[in-house]
Amino acid sequence: MGRKPTKIRVIPLGGLKEIGKNMTIIEYKDEMIIIDCGLSFPEDEMLGIDIVIPDITYVMKNKDKIKAIVLTHGHEDHIGALPYVLKKINVPVYGTRLTLGLVENKLREHKLLSDVHLQRVEPGETVQIQGFEVEFIRSSHSIPDACALAIHTSLGVILHTGDFKIDYTPIDEQMIDLQRIAELGKKGVLLMLADSTNVERPGTTMSERSVGATFENIFNNTRSRIIVATFASNVHRVQQIVNAAHKHNRKIVVSGRSMVNVVAVAEELGNLIIPDGLIIDVNHIDQYEDHEIVIITTGSQGETMAGLSRMATSDHRKLDIRAGDTVIISATPIPGNEKTVSRVINQLFEKGADVIYESLADVHVSGHACQEELKLMHKLASPKYFIPVHGEFRHLKQHAKLAENLGMPKENIFTIQNGNVVEITKDYGKLAGNVPAGPVLVDGLGVGDVGNIVLRDRKHLAEDGLMVVVVTITREGGKVAAGPDIISRGFVYVRESEDLIDEAKQIVRGALEHCEQQNIKEWSILKSSIRDALKDFLYAKTKRRPMILPVIMEV
Repeated sequence: MGRKPTKIRVIPLGGLKEIGKNMTIIEYKDEMIIIDCGLSFPEDEMLGIDIVIPDITYVMKNKDKIKAIVLTHGHEDHIGALPYVLKKINVPVYGTRLTLGLVENKLREHKLLSDVHLQRVEPGETVQIQGFEVEFIRSSHSIPDACALAIHTSLGVILHTGDFKIDYTPIDEQMIDLQRIAELGKKGVLLMLADSTNVERPGTTMSERSVGATFENIFNNTRSRIIVATFASNVHRVQQIVNAAHKHNRKIVVSGRSMVNVVAVAEELGNLIIPDGLIIDVNHIDQYEDHEIVIITTGSQGETMAGLSRMATSDHRKLDIRAGDTVIISATPIPGNEKTVSRVINQLFEKGADVIYESLADVHVSGHACQEELKLMHKLASPKYFIPVHGEFRHLKQHAKLAENLGMPKENIFTIQNGNVVEITKDYGKLAGNVPAGPVLVDGLGVGDVGNIVLRDRKHLAEDGLMVVVVTITREGGKVAAGPDIISRGFVYVRESEDLIDEAKQIVRGALEHCEQQNIKEWSILKSSIRDALKDFLYAKTKRRPMILPVIMEV
């Protein structure tokens, strides 16, 4: 028999048809590496859920083949699921300096730091991971030390752009290595996976330095306290706030746990340059005049427990919004967060603050490439095959269309979803099946133990409330000894609905009497009878369907 042709299999477990939880498996010659390992935040209907991580059923099934996890950069949607995955598989993790600095923080929180091998890599360096040769190519994003990955195999190069934009004047003066991408393109890129987040936006993304000019203008014309809310991981943005504060003789207070952690790590690693004495403790803020203070905080997405939201609701232990404060929200609402951000902005205005946000000034630029930058990436890399990644389905379709308009054959473009397997050889590319892939919900210490049924119950409780019916029956005859007692939570206020509750009790008694006449004593049937009778009665009276929980006790 002839030998099977060598092939590469690409299997995304997250990051497609969604924003977040990016994770992709590259499989080659019975070995696998994982690119990124991120989380996403719960959607509105995921009541009580803390975070969402990828389903790693396929990883666990093939854990002996997994040789490493390779990280493109340090954002939560690329590293946030690492602690949960590393509890299941113990493999080396490769990343750049700041990326691993942020990973160390996460692993320390999960008490995993001593168990995991972290391998630091410099941009431009190539590492051998079993049969994979992985080259880290310097990139530009809204966090330092971001990289694209060129994975060299005997079949050809797989180029994964990671999240990127093309900034010709980056804050750290470390520009994306377009020359290296062009060199790879000349030699021949077999497959490219590229960021699709901003594919709907024409033109190019503005340079991060444009935000610095806006900050300079605001600082120059403001005598009040300045409070800036931004993503904790946007180190370049924090650097520009630091520069403006230093120039205008303002001290800085850092607020929010994630902001404190990232600033400490970035400063320690040299990604953030802060003059001595510029940052002060929040407890010393009253020793300075308002025009001498800048507060850098989390909460740019309206998160309830983040610094800015707690200041806006007077729920912060140390800081409050004062009339006359200037608040800069230096971020764009992530899709789905518009209402919460708008609510916080309204609360800030109600407290007398002057609020500056994106629609009023250039206080934010994206970290993702727009159409012209994506076109340049495609032309430089000139891949034979292409998979758009990192985006909702509309983004993936638009990116596929962009590639087609640039001359790529339609049959060489794979617009896929999480769990799809793409098989690539030198001669062909095709879809080759599916693996399990979906959201795994993390609620407190529980990972994956909350599913659709629990979420459905939570939604039911949130919308219609709960009614508990307690009945005590005799052990011998099965007759009602006490009750029924009815407790309502989230359905009606009992004291103001006494007539309804009395009628409900009569309905329960009627259902139990009917069972007694039929000589029915099984608790499951008794409970169903109570539930069915009450359900119809309550809907007829209130047009609501509360969750009904019968409790039967025996004496």
